[in-house]
Amino acid sequence: MKKLTILFLSLISFCFVSELKAQVAEVSSPDGKLKLNVFSEEGKALYAVTFQGKIMLKKSPLGLITNESDFSKNLKFIDSKKDFVSKKYSNEKIKKSEVEYKANTLTVNFTNANEHHIGIEFQVSDNNIAFRYDIPPMKDRFSVVVQSEITGYRFPSQTTTFLSPMMKPMTGFARTAPSYESGYKADAELGTKADYGYVFPALFHLGNEGWILLSETGVSSLYCASHLDTTSEKNLYQIAYPNMAENNGFGSSGAALSLPGKTPWRTITIGDSLKPIVETTISFDVVEPLYEPSQKYQFGKSTWSWILWQDNSMNYDDQTKFIGLSAKLGYEYILMDALWDKNIGKERMKELIQYAKSKNVGVMLWYNSNGAANDAPMGPRNKMSSSVERKKEMKWLKEVGVKGLKVDFFGGDKQETMRLYEDILSDANDFGLTIIFHGATLPRGWEVMYPNYAGSEAVLASEMLYFSEDVRRQEAFFATLHPFIRNTVGSMEFGGTFLNKFLTKSNKDKNKRQTTDGFQLATAVLFQNPVQMFGVMPNNLTDAPKFQLDFMKEVPTLWDETVFIDGYPGKYSVIARRHQDKWYVVGVNAEKTAKKLQLNLPMFVGKNVQLINDDKAGNTFTKPVSVSKKGTYEIEIQPNGGFVLKN
Repeated sequence: MKKLTILFLSLISFCFVSELKAQVAEVSSPDGKLKLNVFSEEGKALYAVTFQGKIMLKKSPLGLITNESDFSKNLKFIDSKKDFVSKKYSNEKIKKSEVEYKANTLTVNFTNANEHHIGIEFQVSDNNIAFRYDIPPMKDRFSVVVQSEITGYRFPSQTTTFLSPMMKPMTGFARTAPSYESGYKADAELGTKADYGYVFPALFHLGNEGWILLSETGVSSLYCASHLDTTSEKNLYQIAYPNMAENNGFGSSGAALSLPGKTPWRTITIGDSLKPIVETTISFDVVEPLYEPSQKYQFGKSTWSWILWQDNSMNYDDQTKFIGLSAKLGYEYILMDALWDKNIGKERMKELIQYAKSKNVGVMLWYNSNGAANDAPMGPRNKMSSSVERKKEMKWLKEVGVKGLKVDFFGGDKQETMRLYEDILSDANDFGLTIIFHGATLPRGWEVMYPNYAGSEAVLASEMLYFSEDVRRQEAFFATLHPFIRNTVGSMEFGGTFLNKFLTKSNKDKNKRQTTDGFQLATAVLFQNPVQMFGVMPNNLTDAPKFQLDFMKEVPTLWDETVFIDGYPGKYSVIARRHQDKWYVVGVNAEKTAKKLQLNLPMFVGKNVQLINDDKAGNTFTKPVSVSKKGTYEIEIQPNGGFVLKN
């Protein structure tokens, strides 16, 4: 027995010594809670992550493969270097207008069988990790094609997932997929297969250990966008590059990189609660502006006829009605959607723009990004897809006084498509135009990188509420997910907040809304985008209660602070946002029974505030209420309902 004990202890000691030998570097967050370890084992680079001493990611692979050299195997550790980064920056378009970022940095250098070098740069801040690859020239090679990555994330076995699957390329309406418009499955089993992988961001629940959000940032014209894919290992997810079928089969699935060159940042947000997930700014912390703004850009609220009145509304008379609606609500914009070029025409559009200007309303126009990426027939077409035509068109747009564009129907995540996004943004800045992307990929740090960028759809958005009964039934479910997943990493142009009971022009039948008015008002704050296309209709000026219209007139679209209050994705969500000195606390409930919550609201300690909520019959009301001197307030949220508390 004594011999067995000695043997067992010897094995433990051997494993410990081997682990120490395999580890080549480590770095912790400034607060010491988050730790990243890097290993070199059997010619492979690996990393692992712990938070407050708990394993969050087991040893996970690092590396990539280029057409010139393989950096996934036969790697030899060279050296490492530690440093510290600190910066303050301002950005009015994101969830927090003033950000202070501090991180400990680690660079680990390896060489491969061809004696080519690769560096891996890590930045570890409180609750966040960002990392990327740095490839120096390979002797006389100053360019490579990165064909694939083996970068992965190996989770503990108790993990469940909140993921949205990639759509099959060249499917859906007019072969416009993928467009990041699939739904989510909550608390799904780890390793559940998806034919084309899963989009970023991706949320994982590690049971009692905490939460992890994965994404990427800093994707520009210099690289392709990526997504997650399952592997033969149930608990391992790996970085995957675009499917070759995307963008109508045109363009590479990898990334052409000039050397020395860096990949985009992979980001990991970790917390023992959802608070760090909701409040993270890591997507913006590690990127910089790519160009100076040509002017001071204005953001704000917009009306939008198409969302309920559809294609038939794209005529001169109906657009004047919505200009009038924007003017009465005090909104900055009107969006004129697809087919304005055919149904109104450029000459009459000049008149319409001048009329809007006389009402102090700016005009935004819809454009098709095509091109040859898909078959979307709506016009204007072929104005954004080439440099010559785009600059001609934008020159005209500036001359007639258009303020911004909503550009739709992109072809996927290839570098070719990333270049089109950037070209549109860069050219638009030259002509003083803001840009919103629709039928598009996830924004990846673009609010900082591109000063005139004003949001992206990249979500199963409000238009599907019009088209699908199933989506209407799940509206509350999806709404509880977005603050924890999609909207955490970038602006989300959802285009919602309906005051119509029926999602039709008549507001009398068909497309009955399943959620309360309280729910709709709450989402105006719950969803964040610097330009909000709200679904308020001209009839709402007379058929909606005054307090609801007053709320829709005053609600901001720019926020100085965002705070997690309570929630669980797929069940309920409560967050707070601040604009200057005005706080809005909002919540929605997707469960089948009323949700009673004791909220801790330090921003309202001992204050009298205004409540908007629903009664048990689903009728929405408003009344003044008081928050206790301890900052606690008890709320009951009805099924498919929502509330607002504001000072």
